[in-house]
Amino acid sequence: MKKFRKVLDGLSSSSPGGVASPSCGSAAGTPTAHAPTPQDIHVQETLVSENFQICKTVRHGFPYQPTCLAFDPVQKILAIGSRTGGIRILGRPGVDCYSQHESGAAVLQLQFLINEGALVTACADDTLHLWNLRQRRPAILHSLKFNRERITFCHLPFQSKWLYVGTERGNTHIVNIESFVLSGYVIMWNKAIELATKAHPGPVVHLSDSPKDEGKLLIGFESGTVVQWDLRSKKVDFRIYYDEAIHSVSWHHEGKQFMCSHSDGSLTMWNLRNTARPIQITYPHGKILKDGRKESCKPILKVEYKTSRNSEPYVIFSGGLSYDKSGGRRPTLTIMHGKAITVLEMDHPIVEFLVLCDTPYSNEVQDPYAVVVLLEKDFIVVDLTQSNFPIFENPYPMDIHESPVTCTAYFAECPPDIIPILYSIGAKQKKTGYSHKEWPVSGGTWTLGSQTYPEIIVTGHADGTVKFWDASAITLQMLYKLKTSKVFEKPKAGEGRAGELVEEDPYAIQMVSWCPHSRLFCVVGISAHVILYRFSKHDANTQIVSLEVRLQFDSEDVISPSEAENNPCFSDPSSPQPPGSPGSGTQDSLPCLKVKSRPVRMPPGYQAEMVVQLQWVDGEPPQQITSLDINSAYGLLAFGNCNGLTVVDFLQKTILMCMGTLDLYGAADPYQRLTRSPRKNRQSTSDFCMRGLSHFYSDSKKRIRTSYQSLTELSDNQVSMDMERSKSPTSDHVNGHCTSPTSQPCSVGKPRITGVPEGPRLTRRGPGRPPFRKAQSAACMEISLPVSSHTEESRENSFSRSRSSSVSSIDRDTKESVTTLQFGESYGRKGDALPTACLWVGTSLGVVLLLPISIPTEEEERMEEPITMGPSGTVLMLKGSVLRFAFLDCGGALIQSPYEVWRDPNGPEDPDRPRRRKLINFSPSSSQEACGDGHLAVVCSEKQAKVILMPTQAVLFTHNITESSFLLRADVVSVCNSVCLACFCANGHIMTLSLPSLRPLMDINYLPLTDLRIARTFVFTNGGQALYLSSPTEIQRLTYSQEMTDNLQDMLGELFTPIETPEAQNKGFLKGFFGGNAQTFDREELFGEAAAGKASRSLAQHIPGPMGLENMKAAAGGVVGDLARARIALDQRGERLGELEERTALMMNSAETFSTHAHQVMLKHKDKKWYQL
Repeated sequence: MKKFRKVLDGLSSSSPGGVASPSCGSAAGTPTAHAPTPQDIHVQETLVSENFQICKTVRHGFPYQPTCLAFDPVQKILAIGSRTGGIRILGRPGVDCYSQHESGAAVLQLQFLINEGALVTACADDTLHLWNLRQRRPAILHSLKFNRERITFCHLPFQSKWLYVGTERGNTHIVNIESFVLSGYVIMWNKAIELATKAHPGPVVHLSDSPKDEGKLLIGFESGTVVQWDLRSKKVDFRIYYDEAIHSVSWHHEGKQFMCSHSDGSLTMWNLRNTARPIQITYPHGKILKDGRKESCKPILKVEYKTSRNSEPYVIFSGGLSYDKSGGRRPTLTIMHGKAITVLEMDHPIVEFLVLCDTPYSNEVQDPYAVVVLLEKDFIVVDLTQSNFPIFENPYPMDIHESPVTCTAYFAECPPDIIPILYSIGAKQKKTGYSHKEWPVSGGTWTLGSQTYPEIIVTGHADGTVKFWDASAITLQMLYKLKTSKVFEKPKAGEGRAGELVEEDPYAIQMVSWCPHSRLFCVVGISAHVILYRFSKHDANTQIVSLEVRLQFDSEDVISPSEAENNPCFSDPSSPQPPGSPGSGTQDSLPCLKVKSRPVRMPPGYQAEMVVQLQWVDGEPPQQITSLDINSAYGLLAFGNCNGLTVVDFLQKTILMCMGTLDLYGAADPYQRLTRSPRKNRQSTSDFCMRGLSHFYSDSKKRIRTSYQSLTELSDNQVSMDMERSKSPTSDHVNGHCTSPTSQPCSVGKPRITGVPEGPRLTRRGPGRPPFRKAQSAACMEISLPVSSHTEESRENSFSRSRSSSVSSIDRDTKESVTTLQFGESYGRKGDALPTACLWVGTSLGVVLLLPISIPTEEEERMEEPITMGPSGTVLMLKGSVLRFAFLDCGGALIQSPYEVWRDPNGPEDPDRPRRRKLINFSPSSSQEACGDGHLAVVCSEKQAKVILMPTQAVLFTHNITESSFLLRADVVSVCNSVCLACFCANGHIMTLSLPSLRPLMDINYLPLTDLRIARTFVFTNGGQALYLSSPTEIQRLTYSQEMTDNLQDMLGELFTPIETPEAQNKGFLKGFFGGNAQTFDREELFGEAAAGKASRSLAQHIPGPMGLENMKAAAGGVVGDLARARIALDQRGERLGELEERTALMMNSAETFSTHAHQVMLKHKDKKWYQL
């Protein structure tokens, strides 16, 4: 037996591609022995390490877990803080900036320095940060860490450099914004309340200065106490006590009264003339019951009291519904305008809202025009100027997560006509009823960069929808939305396999394949279905072709232990059940979903042409589809799973091939699969299978759980993953593909079925099949990170033992998935002189198979004559699951797959010019002249990359990419007019390798720990760009190109633009001369170090930034900004001189009038005696 094993090991090691590759520490690109040298290829590589640099570009989508909101009414930019420490700053379309606090602490509150280009953030770690917004990428200037008190509320008066900070202890501190140090002026809670009050008033929940007098500070405590503090005299003007807790306070612009919202759903109005009791108490949503009691209501979390010049005041608040009503109602925003009360129901809980007003001054009539409402999962703006309160159409892509994203695809350098066509079709899908006014958040400036090219992002979702996004010029805009569920009949309750198998989301998208040139689009769904779409500008009424495939192959005889020891024999390759063989019953030969049998009317856009579904077999659901490729020139569609491969001719609407993975080898199977008795203890083997990088299935008796669930969960729980692993120790699934990490099988198959004849050998059942899973694909897969060094060791052992061709050629699980597919012009056999159509097949065991295809050349024959294809016996070997194929000519240029030029399938027919297919073929022989025949095939697996010369199949270069981890994604992309292999590793590293020599060009630890979401959605594209789903609601784009990193500043929008601060309303000459605020309030005189002294050093720690606020203004970006500011300053000076001249003239006229009247009076009484007066 040992001799026999050595012979097999020798055969496998001498197979093509099975030569020893350089170790991890060896130089990359070492030519493999007995193969042509690189000098024979003559490829001049131009890429060097200096061409690569990792840099985040822009983040799209809704801010995940938002916490707070702020708006600059002069700059008209808006900021959103999040629970993870992120800040999103939005302006006009194109002005979209994301910044992150290094601490990751939740952002509690945001305060703009209005029209100053700066932002203050208060975080949950009791730290204040000052951000500079006068640069395209905001940066922190100062930080102030509170050590002994927790921050609860902040307030920054307009045009003030002193920030009021309320704390959990009830104290109020004052921070100088310019130096970011504490003032010695402190308002202690025990001085703010009466000495007779024994109870603590609670944390500070509100701070605001009086609109009438800036020297009066209103302090609201959580317990219901409100205090007005005189900052000059350092004493209390009045105190208000209320029984219910306070949530918010809002002033009337005249400063004579204010409104409070309370925890019992009430609103109280207070007048400063009489603070003993409120002048008004209202329960907007509470009714009086029959017994006279008030209905109990939920708290009103925030209220805004805004006056209007031409109408009644607005009172806008969130919450306050009665508990009886709120049970079945959604969260609400209430707008009270005069006697009219409008309740707006929201789809998600309200986080915060802001009322947008024209003036930044709190002592002027506010005239609100819009309400910004931040929800947990949405962001809307309500138009207050129209009576029906419509919402504005949101220009930002805030609905990426409308249904959870399950897969992504990224296409750069698309045909230039595809985006306008998709936009014109998608424009008809847009909703109506929006406000006709312009989007109110219109700050910043953004111009289209010079280096822009068409880019499209495609996202697949859990509800079966597919969205196309225009991603050109680092923006994101919805182009077109496709609903795949319309292809199927709606499953009735308790009817069909879908209802039994998948309780929710039976149409979830697993993967997509799109050819922008031919506009063919193909999706793989969770219910083991593949849908082919064609694009048309015209509507159609067509019949959807439905094909059903029985792809359920077993690859191993399961033998009893005694028989395995006595009869060590090979498995019979002819034994797998053919596709058409009957199952255990007619009810099993059914798909999961039912395709509509009647003709379906389809609007312009992508129209379904064909649906291919996998059937149930032996009472078991079909396995997930793990690979997909489509080629419009060949008219072929291929997909595979862990049972085998299916090829469909979508022109003739026939199944071309349906084979088990073992049958693809023919006689060239490098793994001679023996059936034998396990010699190790079952329990220990099972325990070993529970460890490592695995994706495990739950018990077959249980309902299906969505594998994309972690895309929508708040956190990925390692404990729950470990529990999921322990449920099924019978199989190991690495990267979503069925493999075994051990040399011993982990199960002995399923129990015998009644009716099967008993005998010494069981029916060919194979290992116990896992139940069907949801949303799992090459781009949408689950991994588990090592939790200890022991697990890391186990993982490496699993790879080394399961991936090695010499160690486990016999001791190998035969469950082999088809992990990647690629159509292209190649050489199916070593002796071929000319390239032909081929299908490259990669498996989870690192095997590469070539299937040559014979396609009729004439169009008439192509539609009638059958296509022939089959295994060629060609076998290449790599470590780990095969991830990607790509083809280069002998000059190193990338060879694209052939495609058919798009033509409208429903367009008008021209009798004089019959419609014919126009094919574009990129044959290796036609793409090169001086380099001779042949081409290079780039094959990349989880562990290794190889460059193979075709048709000799000689391995030119081999590079072991990683030993301690494995690749999640690999793509051959074009960068800087050349090509390279870009890889994303499970340990967070992003790497690039030169082609064809496989020299390492870049290796950067981009992410310290990779979570499941990133692992599933990470994708590279041309132009040095990539993306991934950074949260369930956001897409993060990045670049690995140094050229794009250098040009990024020109592509981003400007957050700050020089704008003149609007002046306060003119109060009139006489009122301004004799009345108004008689007392001037100098905060510097009160809060400065000279008057207030220094604060305690132990109270807060100042962390200085690279520059102060005064330097920030000076460093604000370039000559253009300086000229603009100088021009504005000159205009302001001219305007003020003009106003001064007008006032001087007015005073002169008044003086002359007074002099005239005085002279007349003098003349009148000049000659009169005193007694005549």
